[in-house]
Amino acid sequence: MVKFAIASDHAGFMLKKAIKAHFEGKIEWVDLGTDSLDSVDYPDFADAMGEAITNGDVMRGVLICGSGIGISIAANRFPKVRAALCLNEKMSALARQHNDANVLAFGERLIDVDTAIKCVEIFLNTEFEGGRHSRRVDKLGTEKKRI
Repeated sequence: MVKFAIASDHAGFMLKKAIKAHFEGKIEWVDLGTDSLDSVDYPDFADAMGEAITNGDVMRGVLICGSGIGISIAANRFPKVRAALCLNEKMSALARQHNDANVLAFGERLIDVDTAIKCVEIFLNTEFEGGRHSRRVDKLGTEKKRI
């Protein structure tokens, strides 16, 4: 069984529950929170995901907030995280094929449950193409000096 981490803030909690329920028995979920609709801060859950991937506890994950923007920005602060905000199936496929994304980010206010589930299925079953994309992806995990 595939092991994935999943986390959301309060604005992504309902979509998180729906995704977990749909994939029960197919994915072993490491739920990093939140556990209710009570207001919380999305960077805390992105940090939990970043640490889980950095420590090797999981190889891939799903993050959800209201728009998906903030939580993906926060997760991408970790050099080993390649979080891709996806709104449709094509974006999910390309995130894996061209960017070797290891975190799928959603905005609960921007995507319906059925589309999100299809995106997770694609994310699970799509391999990184490598080739010309490898040298680009290799540059994503490097720290840049600020000028």
